[in-house]
Amino acid sequence: MVEETVLETQRLLLRTWREEDLDDLVWLHSQVEASRFLSRDGGPWTREQAAGRMAGWVEEYRQHGLTKFRLLRREDGRFIGRAGFSLFAATGQFELGYAIAPEFWGQGYATEIARALADHFLDRNVRDHFIAFAHVDNGASLKVLEKIGMRYQHTDLMNGLLARVYTMNNSDRIASAAAGSRT
Repeated sequence: MVEETVLETQRLLLRTWREEDLDDLVWLHSQVEASRFLSRDGGPWTREQAAGRMAGWVEEYRQHGLTKFRLLRREDGRFIGRAGFSLFAATGQFELGYAIAPEFWGQGYATEIARALADHFLDRNVRDHFIAFAHVDNGASLKVLEKIGMRYQHTDLMNGLLARVYTMNNSDRIASAAAGSRT
């Protein structure tokens, strides 16, 4: 697999997955803190689960031009997480998602990449809107979704987890920018 930079921000890079990146993904999701809101049992991923997810993301990128990508710190190329869009099978909508390694929490990386991904998605006119959801107890992710201007829709079971579901379209993005929440 050839590495490709898909999106750049001031501090971050989103790049495609390579086979040799599996250890990074295993490292990220072997940390309970990084995985606790991603599955019913909240447990870390096995190497096999991580390999399956990575293979799925590679295929998803081939099919749709979007997926969950490797997230790197621009200054030193350090792997800090993953972020991007996946087609959420239950609704047929593209879903924004991210996971950041705990040692990089609190530095604004999730907000920075989520905002850049939202702009990228809407600027490319992939679809007229996308969704995102976060476990009802994941206050940090809920704050990120609201901070980038996503609109709360409802609370529901998503992948077996009680989650707050948000949506964003161009009107939401414009309203968010006008309200100053994009600074």
